[in-house]
Amino acid sequence: MEGPRWSRRRRTLSARLLVGHVGVLLLAGLIGFFLWARAARSELDDQYEQRALAIAQAVASTPQVEAALVAGDPAGVQELAQRTARATGASYVVVIDRNGVRYSHPNAALIGRVIEEPVVALDGAPHVGVDLGSLGRSANGRAPVLAPDGTVVGEVSTGVVETAIAAKAGDELVNLAVYLAVALAVGLAAAVLLARQLKQQTFGLELDEIAGLLQEREATLHGIREGVVAVDPSGRLSLMNDQAHQLLGTSPADRGRVVEDVLPDGDLRDLLRDPGDAADRLVLLDGRLLVGSRVRVSHGGRDLGSVVTLRDRTELEAALRELDEVRSLTDALRAQQHEFSNRMHVMSGLLEMRRYDDAIGYAVEIETATSGVASTLEAHIDSPRIVALLLAKSTVARERGVELTVTAAARVAVEDAAVDALVSILGNLIDNAIEAAGSGGGAGEIPSVTVVLADDERELVVEVADSGPGIPAGAAASIFTGGWSTKLVPGGRARGIGLALVRQLVGQLGGSIEVEERPGARFRVVVPTPRGPSPTADAVLRGAGP
Repeated sequence: MEGPRWSRRRRTLSARLLVGHVGVLLLAGLIGFFLWARAARSELDDQYEQRALAIAQAVASTPQVEAALVAGDPAGVQELAQRTARATGASYVVVIDRNGVRYSHPNAALIGRVIEEPVVALDGAPHVGVDLGSLGRSANGRAPVLAPDGTVVGEVSTGVVETAIAAKAGDELVNLAVYLAVALAVGLAAAVLLARQLKQQTFGLELDEIAGLLQEREATLHGIREGVVAVDPSGRLSLMNDQAHQLLGTSPADRGRVVEDVLPDGDLRDLLRDPGDAADRLVLLDGRLLVGSRVRVSHGGRDLGSVVTLRDRTELEAALRELDEVRSLTDALRAQQHEFSNRMHVMSGLLEMRRYDDAIGYAVEIETATSGVASTLEAHIDSPRIVALLLAKSTVARERGVELTVTAAARVAVEDAAVDALVSILGNLIDNAIEAAGSGGGAGEIPSVTVVLADDERELVVEVADSGPGIPAGAAASIFTGGWSTKLVPGGRARGIGLALVRQLVGQLGGSIEVEERPGARFRVVVPTPRGPSPTADAVLRGAGP
């Protein structure tokens, strides 16, 4: 067992690449060597066939050979053929009459005998080819011998035996083998450099480690409930898991695209594109509250981009906001209980003192004040939910020692489709204003919050101002960003969501929101309305502090 394990460990990525490249080079070299050798052999055969034909034609045009074939006397032909073969390097020169009888041959014993194959030069044309004669395989050229009257009287067959051709081919193949060895050495060096470069690009990981990391990455990415988005240094989406697609509304086809081409302008796009690290940044996207963190990734000094994780806190934050509303209602009820207890104590004292007329007058005064505020608001604001919200906030403001003034400069009519959004907008702005005013403003001033509602045929205007310290200088552009807050974070609770939510709700209504940087903050919300003009009227609610 130790041997196979050791061999697997030794077969590193660079070694596998090196062996693979060498194998490919060897295979390609052997195939090329074989094909070149075959082509070279064919070319040498052609060359030696033409050489043999030239020798045969030279001998066939010799008068001595012509005369011998015409007379049928082979005297002197054998000597001429041998002398020619030695002079030209031919393996044999054979003179044959038209009946196939040999007049010359390297083997003198065959002179006078008839050849086995037909005399091909009787057609008067030269012929070349490979001859498998008695001397072995040879490149052969055959030329006809013509009588003075042009009649074919025989042929001259000249050839170069295989051993001569093989020797010549062997010399050329040795040179080719040297060239191939040089090419193989160069290819081997290139393979070593390529393997080293690939090793660096894969951070020294082996193939099985890379495969394992890929499997672990897929299992991890698609198994976690957080959205994971990887952005490469050029700003392209290189990786997104299923949860990220669900949160962002993207698809796998968006992989490889630039962030700006996929996501709209806003906090989320800034989170993905900004340099550096970021932790627990609040992002609002299509009504969902996301908490994002960004980490820059580098390895070996090389920037690999950034990884952003996204958590959906919509449901949790909605539950926390509902809890805040319940707490606000509880505070209002507690304040009303205090008011009621104080009034009952006054009423009890008057009755105990038997001052019945004063007790009745006090009761009428309380009833008039309480019902008058509600009736005044109901007369000028047609939404019971907004009226109820303003009454509750007035009670909370009195409990905290803040004077809340509500002014309706005209008959305010709110469409049913926009009521929920306006309730959230007013609730967030008034809560922030009460908290800011209660934290202190100018010395000797009564903490105050002013709410103004105005309506005409074109738009609904809501203004909320407070006497608090105001917006810090230069912060007007960032206060609507999720997570921005001047308040401490109690118990890990995310702050800075209210204004971001207000901006999103105003945008959904097609309106705009502005803020003034001055002593005390002033927010102005403008929402378009498709209704006609409303009759002018004024309504004022003043919730004085104790």
